Amino acid sequence: MRILSGIQPSGTLHLGNYLGAIKQHIELQDTADQAIYSIVDLHALTVPQDPERLSDQILSVAAMYLALGLDPAKAMLFIQSHRPEHAELGWLLGTLTKLGELERMTQFKEKGRGAERESVGVGLLTYPTLMAADILLYQPTHVPVGDDQVQHVELTRDLAERFNNKYGATFTIPEAKLVESGARIKGLDDPSKKMSKSASSEYNYIALTDDADTVSNKVRKAVTDSGSTVELSDDKPALKNLLTIYAGLTDQLPMDIARQYEGKGYADFKTDLAEATTTFLAPIQERYHEHMDDRGQLLELLHAGADRTKPLAQQTLVAVKEHLGLVL
Repeated sequence: MRILSGIQPSGTLHLGNYLGAIKQHIELQDTADQAIYSIVDLHALTVPQDPERLSDQILSVAAMYLALGLDPAKAMLFIQSHRPEHAELGWLLGTLTKLGELERMTQFKEKGRGAERESVGVGLLTYPTLMAADILLYQPTHVPVGDDQVQHVELTRDLAERFNNKYGATFTIPEAKLVESGARIKGLDDPSKKMSKSASSEYNYIALTDDADTVSNKVRKAVTDSGSTVELSDDKPALKNLLTIYAGLTDQLPMDIARQYEGKGYADFKTDLAEATTTFLAPIQERYHEHMDDRGQLLELLHAGADRTKPLAQQTLVAVKEHLGLVL
């Protein structure tokens, strides 16, 4: 099994990202025959970016993945733009992609319709083809994704099959590997919406870089349900979300945690949740800052990852060009 996972260097990584996906993605490095992780910086350019902040964010995501347990000895970690084959294969696949396929993609349907259509960048329309190139370039068997990304893997599969049928067997047809055990973490300020790095309020999420005081403040202000009993129930979505977070950080079951607070109120529960969160984040943040304080070594590691992926990327791109009739 060869797995490939990509993450955009935009916004702030938070507990929802980690418990919902990143934790399970990184764990695959121990079970897959080969694991490849890409920081897809080219995708971040589909919306306006401040160049200096983008550079910092790219390195920040790399440092955080390492702090969370990604092991360069087991897996390849690299920056997408360090391998030019991504953009080149993205163009070649674009010649096989239908406009209707791209217009039906959820993200474009949400942002590329109505009065704003004329101001939407072309990158928002075409980035699913670049994502297909990100995947197919390394011939993975599985792509770990959440429900919201299955559509992209389906387009990738369609393009791979279309190319194979027209030009001969070239691409491995990847399977979407749904992260079934990933917790669905909701916003602290609104349990009806997911925790999001693009949320308008900082009280929606707990960033992986939040200090102890910030964590305590956010947990204390987190929305709770009516009543005062700590119990796991669909009728108490806010409390259920907090119990899910607590469970994910301590490797317990939400129901078992709820039992520990029989006869106690929300205040005791929130105090302990804040402490558990801070305890969990402290060693991660220490490792994160060590990587960020030595950016030279961090870049060296990322360049080494790009070098390791080079043979795979070039082998696929050469095969594609040969099948298309391009002169090498």
